[in-house]
Amino acid sequence: MYSVDFYKKLSLKKVKLETGMFLIEGERAVSQICVSYPDAVAEIACTEIYADKYMEFPQKIVDENQFKKFSSVKTPQGIAAIIRIPQGVYNSKLPVNPGERILLLDSVQDPGNTGTLIRSAAAFGFDGVVLSDKCADPFSSKVVQSTAGSILSLWIRKTRDYLSLCVKLKTDGFKFASADQRGAEPPDVLKDICPFVLALGNEASGLSSGIRNITDVFIGISMDSSRVESLNVAVSGAICMYSAYRK
Repeated sequence: MYSVDFYKKLSLKKVKLETGMFLIEGERAVSQICVSYPDAVAEIACTEIYADKYMEFPQKIVDENQFKKFSSVKTPQGIAAIIRIPQGVYNSKLPVNPGERILLLDSVQDPGNTGTLIRSAAAFGFDGVVLSDKCADPFSSKVVQSTAGSILSLWIRKTRDYLSLCVKLKTDGFKFASADQRGAEPPDVLKDICPFVLALGNEASGLSSGIRNITDVFIGISMDSSRVESLNVAVSGAICMYSAYRK
C-alpha cells in the first residue's frame, strides 16, 4: 500500500519516470481505466463512498483531508488511482504496428491543449501520438485530467528524436498532412490519404522547419477571418481529426 506522501510525489516528473507510474483523478476517469485497462491499475485511493465499487483492486481508504493533500483539482471527488505508464513512452522507437493514423504534436506546450488533443485522437480513431520533447508531458496531472481517462487508449511517444521517428514513418509510406493557417487544402483531404500523420504546431510559432520540410499537404480551415484571426490548436486539431474520422 502506497503512502499519502507517495501520491503527492507523483506530481513530480522525476518520480513518474523513476517509478513508471502516474496519478489519475475523478470517478469517470478512474472507472474508464479500471474497465478498459484493469492490469494498469496499481492502487486506488478513495474515500469510503467509493470503496465497495472498486473492491477487486488494491485500495487505500482515506478521509477528505488526506485526499486534499495530493489532489490537483479544485473540487476533489474523493477518488484517484495510481496507474502504470505503458512501456516505450519515452523512447525513440515506434511500435511494431503503429497503425494508419498518427497525430504529431510539434512543441504544443499547453497541458490543456495537449490533453484535449490526445482525447480527440482517441475519440476519432487515431492509433498513436508522437510528441516532441518541447511538448507538455503526457502524464502530467493537467494533461491526464484533460484526457478524461482516454490516456491509455492509444500509444504515445515523447522524445527529442521525434524528427527521426517522422522520417521513419515517411520512409514507411506515411503521408504528412500539417495544419497551417495558410494551408490550401481543406481538412476533408484526410479522407483520401492513408496512412497519414497529422501534424500540429506550437500555439504561437506554429510548425518547425523540420516538419514543414517533410509535409506533403498543408491543411487550412475556412472560417470568418473578419471576426476571428485564428483557431486554438486543440480546436483545429479536433476539426481535422473529425474530418478524417467521417470516412
